Amino acid sequence: MLNKRDNIMWKMFIDDERMPSKSDFIIVRSVNEAQEKISQLGVPNFISFDHDLGDNVPTGADLAKWLVEKDLDHNGDFLPKDFSFYVHSQNPIGKGNIEGLLNQYLEVKNKEVSKKPKFK
Repeated sequence: MLNKRDNIMWKMFIDDERMPSKSDFIIVRSVNEAQEKISQLGVPNFISFDHDLGDNVPTGADLAKWLVEKDLDHNGDFLPKDFSFYVHSQNPIGKGNIEGLLNQYLEVKNKEVSKKPKFK
């Protein structure tokens, strides 16, 4: 699965109700659907997150946590090198949680990558 992203660049929009303003997104309505799409295509280069995806179901924050855990499990090789995201959620606390988690993780990951010796 990890090499699938080398062949395809794509963007995901996760939201249980809204539609993206641009049509170049693959739309998913749940965390489960997002995970299935990622298992098919690899991790998208860009994800636009909603936090609240319905009552008593996993949230956009749960997807963000899953992505970080998978990246850690794969020694930093799960997320694409150019991975980026946006949180379009109207839930300010949920938005802050997703942004905080992913921004902190990506900042630390990028520092670790820059510390690795480069062999010629």
